[in-house]
Amino acid sequence: MKITKNKYLFIAVAMVFTMGSCSEDFLEVEPKGTNLEANYYQNESQAFAGLVAVYDVMRQNSGGFENLITMMNAGSDDHYAGGGSSSDGAGIQGFSNYTINPNTMPRSFWSVPYQGIFRANILLQKLPNVPMPDATKARFAAESKALRAYYYFTLVNMFKNVPLILEPIPQSEIYNVLQANPQDVYAQIENDLLAAIQDLPSMVSPDDAGRFTKGAAQALLGKVYLYQNKKSEAAAQLEQVNGTPGGTSQYGYRLLDNYADLWVVSNKFNTESILEVTHTQLGGSGWGNWGQGSDEGNSVNVMVGPRGYSKIGNLAPALPSGWSFNPFTDDLFAAMANDPRLEATVLNLKQLAADDQASYIAGYQDTGYFLNKFTPRQQDVTTGTGDAVLNYRQDTYAIRLADTYLMEAEALGSGPRAQALLDAVRARVGLTPIPVNQTNIMNERRMELAGEGFRFFDLVRTGQAATKLASRGFVAGKNEIFPIPYQELENTKIVQNPNYIN
Repeated sequence: MKITKNKYLFIAVAMVFTMGSCSEDFLEVEPKGTNLEANYYQNESQAFAGLVAVYDVMRQNSGGFENLITMMNAGSDDHYAGGGSSSDGAGIQGFSNYTINPNTMPRSFWSVPYQGIFRANILLQKLPNVPMPDATKARFAAESKALRAYYYFTLVNMFKNVPLILEPIPQSEIYNVLQANPQDVYAQIENDLLAAIQDLPSMVSPDDAGRFTKGAAQALLGKVYLYQNKKSEAAAQLEQVNGTPGGTSQYGYRLLDNYADLWVVSNKFNTESILEVTHTQLGGSGWGNWGQGSDEGNSVNVMVGPRGYSKIGNLAPALPSGWSFNPFTDDLFAAMANDPRLEATVLNLKQLAADDQASYIAGYQDTGYFLNKFTPRQQDVTTGTGDAVLNYRQDTYAIRLADTYLMEAEALGSGPRAQALLDAVRARVGLTPIPVNQTNIMNERRMELAGEGFRFFDLVRTGQAATKLASRGFVAGKNEIFPIPYQELENTKIVQNPNYIN
């Protein structure tokens, strides 16, 4: 069961998960389909449909205008917001120049993860009474807990102070929900992942590609530990995922020989992929829910593509036009000048235009350096139903092996294994060893993971954000986390994050 094959299965039960209104959205309490939900989950097929709906929320990594990759890129030192103008997307522009506030903060970054949490809570409540094999039931529960952990990890990293909701709650109580201590949220994330690991399969068949495995849950748990500075615990989990540096792990993970192959659209679920967000050309995605937090399709591709592109010479790639978000900074381009990963990472239209090989319309904050990992190719434009720009089929990585190598090296800090992990990432692209230390590890993360949405969190986690982002307006003690969207505060006991209160 590839998750992409089950879009219509999800739609068939969509009424069960219909969003509420106003400040109820973030909890999805008392959905319109409550009566249907009460009579659903009568068999394994219905439970499976509910599980697909829990997975569906992962789309926010790269789906919709308000997606995690382009948003987090915009707030890093490697990218600008870009787009058509300084007003093209108030949220992404405000995050890029650190003027974001509760009124411009995209609501979906709060509400969409809670949609996933709500769906997971419902399924976990219903599963004990569903007539189905115990092993299958245990796996469904494990996947639900892993996904709930994933969504809570997203929330606590972005907002820090969030409600911890572990079961469906009645409508009469939603306005009284309080935020939890962040450490309690992290503890629940850890508990969910530790429980999930016990019942998840070590590997899955091709038909099940995209579902959580034991290795994916351990990788996420290692990341969760690292973000809490629990370095020994992080290293222990990540070692189980990584195995011998440069070799094949117990879960079958292995670095691809060619770095550029990571971005080949057809190379889905490869040996380096640990947790992958799937997309398809078969969904017929359209504009009906655009900007409402339930956007369909893959939006990253069109967002980072150049505006008004025209191929002139044989040296230029064949590209459809895009919206010019996330141009790389001159600083990142200079830092990568001699790095073998440059060409796969950066599409240098500045040079192609100067050589009369291509032309494009300069967008806002244009540098001429585009995110090549996700810049769409003409050959990938769908000829099927729906709007073409929303139906690119490139998957995105939530976690991949080079990332976990470098996280384990960071957790270890020094020593032979940390050195071997760093060396393996560099050797894959033909670079020679350098001494393992935190500076070199973080620089390697910048080169290896450029444009994948991790840089901002890396800077915050390691205490570098105030220095690296000072010129963009970053304020220490404030901008490490986001403001809670204003709509989520109305008529509730939710308290705004510090320094965002007018």
